[in-house]
Amino acid sequence: MRIVHLVRLARPEQWIKNGIVLLPIVFALRLTDPAAWAEALVAVAAFCLVSSAAYIVNDIQDRHFDRLHPHKKARPLAAGHVPVGAAWTEAAVLLAAGLAVAWALSPMLLIVIASYVLLQAAYTFSLKRRMIIDVICIALGFVLRAAAGAVAIRVELSPWLFICTFTICLFMGFCKRRSEVATIGDTDTAGQHRATLLGYTPQFLTHLTTLTAGIAIISYLLYATSARTVEHFGTDYLLYTLPLVIYGICRFEMLSSFGRYTDPTDLVLRDRPFQLTAVLWGLMVLAILWQGRAIQHWLTARY
Repeated sequence: MRIVHLVRLARPEQWIKNGIVLLPIVFALRLTDPAAWAEALVAVAAFCLVSSAAYIVNDIQDRHFDRLHPHKKARPLAAGHVPVGAAWTEAAVLLAAGLAVAWALSPMLLIVIASYVLLQAAYTFSLKRRMIIDVICIALGFVLRAAAGAVAIRVELSPWLFICTFTICLFMGFCKRRSEVATIGDTDTAGQHRATLLGYTPQFLTHLTTLTAGIAIISYLLYATSARTVEHFGTDYLLYTLPLVIYGICRFEMLSSFGRYTDPTDLVLRDRPFQLTAVLWGLMVLAILWQGRAIQHWLTARY
């Protein structure tokens, strides 16, 4: 067993998901607050530690099934590079460290992260074998990440934060299942790797991704045009980022249906058009949140 295998077992490439913890800083207009950044980054660190622990426990449970997957069979446990006992030890250390970091910052943050740990335990040992519920659990995990960011910097947990995070991540979860089916190809083998994939037929997943994509887009549209959002940011210009949101969602679904990438993280890290779309959306959002009111006044004065 080598150190590199223990590092790979923790899946540090998946830590990009914990960037969602930082969203409340942006939408609470706290980007120039060093204290908020320090608190939010501590929350990110805590989530990185506990999420890695959750991945390790999941890999322990799935190591035999992962050997049937064309890509997951290379994971340290499935490939036999790390003993199960060592994996349990690593998971326990990471979990304890993550909870300690959360407690050091805030008892409320500890509650949120402990809720995430319990959700992941329920998912790993039971709920991932139940269709629909499995993907809802994945989406709720991202909601808890966003909630952790709000709790860490002590701002209100907006209902829109829940709605938009949940709906877009529900869509991405079904896209992940669609990608798994497309990647494995053979239905019987897919079912042996993950039992729910027998029920997640390509046709059914097409319906689910289409439905959740529509819900996510409408949720974002309602958020961008809500009276609360317009009052908070002083402008309704957030609406004009909608074309980028629609393109990003449609491209995500298209590539998932082709099985082009192994999971959503792989797609985000490797697909240049999607990355460009995300960067453009981010830049537009920052400009609108910080200068949207001034831009709107300037344009109004000239028309």
